[in-house]
Amino acid sequence: MRVVIAGGHGKIALRLTALLHERETEVVGLIRKPEHAPVLAAAGAHPVELDLEHSSTTEITEALRGANAVVFAAGAGKGSGAERKYTVDRDGSVSLAEAAEDAGVPRFLQISTMGAGQSPDPDSGEVWKAYIDAKTGAEQDLRSRDLEWTILRPGALTDDPGSGLVTLSDPPAPRGQVSRQDVAAVLAELLATHRGGARTLELTEGDTPVREAVAAL
Repeated sequence: MRVVIAGGHGKIALRLTALLHERETEVVGLIRKPEHAPVLAAAGAHPVELDLEHSSTTEITEALRGANAVVFAAGAGKGSGAERKYTVDRDGSVSLAEAAEDAGVPRFLQISTMGAGQSPDPDSGEVWKAYIDAKTGAEQDLRSRDLEWTILRPGALTDDPGSGLVTLSDPPAPRGQVSRQDVAAVLAELLATHRGGARTLELTEGDTPVREAVAAL
């Protein structure tokens, strides 16, 4: 299996790369900065420099050819303003999904967030409102496409070691937190089992082993 991960240098993406590499999956990581290439290579990915914000659909399509699945793990990141929430978190996913259709990639996993699809707290601030709105727009676009899509909405992310125990369910789920390692483990299991097609799933820490949680979908 060949998997392309957009936002390949991200914290979830690097953890997912390592897990897929252990399963002998070929991983391509899309990155904006060439200095990130050695980090991806060390995790087991083939780095490809490609900026979703400034690349054409044709360029993105070429990077996806031959892939069995695409994972959208990109994001504007901490410290970015409201505008980049739209150009990366929404428009980046839209461009990637369009390119996946053009390249004939059947599977598309999108990392979203709990809170997407709802109106944000009016006191949450401009950037957070833009983030939720952008994620909601990205989800809506993906649901309209001819892809075997899965939207994964993690709770509040931590860098704690993964417990391997999660709660994975249709929304709405109670708010909670989850480690990035466990998010990566769920993504790896979704890719391996082909479960979760046409599903929006919310994820927090819990009591169910990752494999059992995905198998129950």
